[in-house]
Amino acid sequence: MSSTLLTPRMAAVLERIHRANRPAFHSLTPKQARIAYLMGAEILDLPRAPLTRIDNLRIPGPAGEMAARLYAPTAREAGTLPVLLYFHGGGFVIGNLETHDSLCRQLALRSGAAVLALDYRLAPEHPFPAAVDDCWAALRWLMQAAPSLGLDPARIAVGGDSAGGTLAAVTALHARDIQSELGHPLTLQLLITPGATAHADTDSHRKFAQGHLLEADTIAWFFNQYLPDAQRDDWRFAPLNAEDHEGLAPACFILAEADPLIDEGVAYADLLRAHGNAVQLELYRGVTHDFIKMGRSIPEAEVALDACAQALQRAFHLPETVPGAVTGPHPETASP
Repeated sequence: MSSTLLTPRMAAVLERIHRANRPAFHSLTPKQARIAYLMGAEILDLPRAPLTRIDNLRIPGPAGEMAARLYAPTAREAGTLPVLLYFHGGGFVIGNLETHDSLCRQLALRSGAAVLALDYRLAPEHPFPAAVDDCWAALRWLMQAAPSLGLDPARIAVGGDSAGGTLAAVTALHARDIQSELGHPLTLQLLITPGATAHADTDSHRKFAQGHLLEADTIAWFFNQYLPDAQRDDWRFAPLNAEDHEGLAPACFILAEADPLIDEGVAYADLLRAHGNAVQLELYRGVTHDFIKMGRSIPEAEVALDACAQALQRAFHLPETVPGAVTGPHPETASP
């Protein structure tokens, strides 16, 4: 489980995971994998920080209502807040509001902005492009509903990690194309270790195929649950394949060096920059995929959270003050 690329703390985390001998996601059914991910998702994450406002919502979607959760560091009476629409990771198959609750709390608390997390539909019950359609629907709804929630429709960003980063990139492309319908351009796309290519065939996929948390067999399992190989060149799955990359919202990339997805993240950042878009790329050495959710164990997680917060503050024209390590005990369950 060791690699010369890894920091000592990252290597120790991987060794602990290896010794736990939990079954790999690709050896489970989707339902079993979701339970396993939920049970372990916040073991390495920072404790759930208390926030002034947490609202569980039901919002309209293309196949009925969707669950969402709004996080805000200040009370509604304190004034209108910008908002990050956040899509969780999990390979389009696993993950939900609970698995990314700590992360969303940290983004809200450190940035001073609100975060709206979406519980989009998952494969294989809802294959591609169901998740994409849900994310687009959520953005359209948010642009209209923002004032009623104490949010600013002129300061909306999209973001996500892993598969959620892919969904955020795709949503940013779509938002540019329907800007006249939305009424406001997106302020930022926050892309944390995103996927961007049609096929897992880059050098980093080969280099980090085993022993670096996100393994080749699991990636293949996720993709096979989500969509058939014949559909994988669709830009809604592989944003690198979109025909036009001009005029997009500024992008902030948070990438990990020892990640199968590192090559496609860098390639997408380079492509956006080459087409005249503002791009910030933060590369964290010696850590793996999903490192941003390991704040209990590796310092790079908190550094990356601060980088996310500062990118949001700049995009939203908020004071650039990051409180540093924002942690706290697990509070009561979010309000219904």
